[in-house]
Amino acid sequence: MNKFGRRDSVMKNSDEPQVEEIKSNKDAGPYSANSKGLRLSPRAILEHHDQSSEMDCLRRLAGRSIVHPKQFDRKTVVALCKLAALLENRNVELEKPLDGKIAITAFFEASTRTRLSFESAVLRLDGKVLSVPDGQVTGIAKGESLADIGEMFNTYGDVVIMRHPETDSVEQIQKNLQRPLINAGNGSGHHPTQALIDWFALLKWRPVLMDECCPKDKRIHLGIVGTPGSMRAVKSFLRLSLMFTGAVKKITVISEMADPVGLDLSEPIEESPIPMEITNDLQDVLPELEVVYVKSIAFLGDSYRNLHSRYKVDTRCGLKPDSVVMHPLARNEELSTELDNTGHNLYFAQAAGAVFLRQALLIAVLDRLDHVVEIQ
Repeated sequence: MNKFGRRDSVMKNSDEPQVEEIKSNKDAGPYSANSKGLRLSPRAILEHHDQSSEMDCLRRLAGRSIVHPKQFDRKTVVALCKLAALLENRNVELEKPLDGKIAITAFFEASTRTRLSFESAVLRLDGKVLSVPDGQVTGIAKGESLADIGEMFNTYGDVVIMRHPETDSVEQIQKNLQRPLINAGNGSGHHPTQALIDWFALLKWRPVLMDECCPKDKRIHLGIVGTPGSMRAVKSFLRLSLMFTGAVKKITVISEMADPVGLDLSEPIEESPIPMEITNDLQDVLPELEVVYVKSIAFLGDSYRNLHSRYKVDTRCGLKPDSVVMHPLARNEELSTELDNTGHNLYFAQAAGAVFLRQALLIAVLDRLDHVVEIQ
């Protein structure tokens, strides 16, 4: 693809730690619940922009299914993050915005963070949850089709949140499902809410990235360590990142594969003015990156596999002093626990923001924006 540059070289070794351990988070503020790493305040977003603006694009999400990151534009992503920051900044539970609503969390594939954060989001807003924590406890074990299950869901709840190992599962359940569907991961397809959570963390970390004309010295060189074409969370994150022209100055994918992005991303990459390159040398490019997004686990066919085991991000790999590391979790050897107590650690704060972003999305999809007092 002519959009890409590529540079290939061999791995280098560095024995000098580039970071110092953070000893305490006492002065970081009460907002994000992460125990280590950077602590992010939602006020960073709220003070940068008026939280009541751009609500029209959120109202257009009412009653819609959320299945693919291409459904969003930059303005809608920013508006969702503003709403999530508002929800994180105050005790919205008192207003009970999801009172009377039932969410079905149908997880036919293993999940910890995604299922629990969705269920926490609903329950904290006074909604109710019907949970399918394992597909083998459903009619699927008897050979029932997803289309028939979708028909049943129509009378059981108001929104369906589904994770499934099959990439075509969204299409199958939507044959009969009339309720809004939120895709929580479909095989090697997409994971749109994870990408929204990732950008919520980035905008809290550097709010000026919300601006269409971000100052040049605040723009980020984004590195992705992984294979976006076969990693749904990374694929969705890259898809959203391509929308942030003027904020992302360059994207570099670090992978052993010649074409790690795949066909699904080819068109948006070609259409975006953000330059992109592919390299197989992690340590060569790390000193250039403001943001490093790491992922090694891919869902391929019918099982999880670890890709690119030779790449590991730790305190000796040459990170810029003020760079941040992101990871959708769960992690394996690709991300060292040495970084947990450093200022590079954005991944715990990233996970801590998941409930609030998913609350914002649920409030918009279930048409309950007017139940949040500040939004008129």
